[in-house]
Amino acid sequence: MDMEKGRFKKLFPHLAEEMESQENRVSIRSVRSEPETKEKAVASTFEGYDPDIIDFLRRCDNDQQALEVINYMERRGEITKNYATKLKTQLKEKGIRSFGTKKSEDYYLRIAEKER
Repeated sequence: MDMEKGRFKKLFPHLAEEMESQENRVSIRSVRSEPETKEKAVASTFEGYDPDIIDFLRRCDNDQQALEVINYMERRGEITKNYATKLKTQLKEKGIRSFGTKKSEDYYLRIAEKER
């Protein structure tokens, strides 16, 4: 629904003020198009934790590496063709970091140490 800025301000003055104020902003660091891939709770020992494709994509340095991971997981039957297509579209349109910040090699060790 398109609405002119002036009309929006008239109808929703407080909301318009809040949106323009630069306060209470929340940054979105990742986008997930499938509910099955939502963030899993991090267990202190990671016992039984099974990384999904998003975990693997977050370790990639660039879009080309991510594309290779997607294609590999699709070939192995780990993800469906439909899901692979959605991931490739997101990668092309929004880039590798749209899946989340880069996970370093010691990511899980650092998280586990923080919980101790």
